[in-house]
Amino acid sequence: MTSTSVTSTVRSGSGAAGPLLGVLAFALYATHDTVVKYLGASYSVFQIVFFSVLFSFPLIILMLLQDPTPGTLRARHPWWNLARTVSMVSGWTAVFYAFSVLPLAQTYAILFATPLLITLLSIPVLGEHVGMHRGAAVVVGLVGVLIVLRPGSADLTLGHAAALLAASCSAASSVIVRRIGREERAAVLMLYPMVASFVVMGALMPLVYVPVAAIDMAALALVAALAFSAALCIIAAYRRAEATVVAPMQYSQMIWAALFGWLFFSEIPDRWTMVGAAVIIASGLFILFRETRRNVSVNQPVLATRLPMETAAASRAGLLPEHEPPAFDTRPAHR
Repeated sequence: MTSTSVTSTVRSGSGAAGPLLGVLAFALYATHDTVVKYLGASYSVFQIVFFSVLFSFPLIILMLLQDPTPGTLRARHPWWNLARTVSMVSGWTAVFYAFSVLPLAQTYAILFATPLLITLLSIPVLGEHVGMHRGAAVVVGLVGVLIVLRPGSADLTLGHAAALLAASCSAASSVIVRRIGREERAAVLMLYPMVASFVVMGALMPLVYVPVAAIDMAALALVAALAFSAALCIIAAYRRAEATVVAPMQYSQMIWAALFGWLFFSEIPDRWTMVGAAVIIASGLFILFRETRRNVSVNQPVLATRLPMETAAASRAGLLPEHEPPAFDTRPAHR
């Protein structure tokens, strides 16, 4: 029996486990973002990113210790890794800022444009041909972004620009992983951006640091723990179900955003935010199912192409390498 058939057997025999784990993962991410928004009222985004990365290091090291892939931490594609590292550091900072200053639902609506941007970037970076149907879906999805932003009739702020930058950086990072993910070790792809974030944010700390209350330090540790737990759930979900089943679960975050925004920040999504989000989600789902069912993409679907820990500050789309889930196995030992 081939490895592909084994994977298919495992996935097909897991029933609802895959999508349920996906729902749980994205609920954890939504909770993560709610805590970030709470912290953003008192601390600079640079300070929040610094401590969240600091608390993430021990968890990531534990995960990487399970990686059986031979090799060193030397990148095989240094320039692509540099571009991805810049994208991720910028994206982490931008998305933390967006969550700090924008309503949760509005931030998610903009971030949900990431798969559309991945489709566009796959043309120059991956040499992929995007036909009329997928091209039209991208255009419709970008119209949805304009509906959310409503330029000319609503004030556009630095927070909106940050959310758009975060979506763009997440898309760039994902496309780079699709290009080099088969050849780079997971340890390289995960550690380089984290180390860079720690160094850059650490250098900025003297300019922005304010003393952290004990309860807020616990909240910062919680941010790291939530991201790590959600990443494990995502890995387990993709080991138990196909991308077309798990990836759409990311859109459940809009429900959590509306609930948490109302409960903790007195936010009520306006009509146009929900209409725009619906358009963006429909476009993303169309692209996902068309890529998967019609085999029009030589790469994996746009919602299943990233690495687990990117989701701590991206669009929470699963973030797995383009060919298989990483070697960090979360399946039961008796498999």
